Amino acid sequence: MAFFLMRCLNNPDVDELREKIRPQHREWVASGGKGLVSVLIGSALVDDEGRSCGNFGILEAKNRADAEAFAEGDPFRKAGIVATTELTPLPDTFQAGRISEPMSPRLPAN
Repeated sequence: MAFFLMRCLNNPDVDELREKIRPQHREWVASGGKGLVSVLIGSALVDDEGRSCGNFGILEAKNRADAEAFAEGDPFRKAGIVATTELTPLPDTFQAGRISEPMSPRLPAN
């Protein structure tokens, strides 16, 4: 298994669309993209003025391809809300066990 920091930045002026799509996005996150990944933690991002500007998540995935497929399948991305997505691998020393309540089911160990 591998861990990734996923950072998504939104296009400008998408607040109304984001609110409309949010339930679908939350379902996607809760399912781990229908089992592609485990979303350990995530949250909205805000700019210096406190306006929503994106979101982040810590993902557990079998590989980078699954993490990328999760990001690409997010309803926010499909609706054109997300402008850019960065996936940064986390080191083997990342302490995922310290996150007590994952946002989606944990992936089975191999």
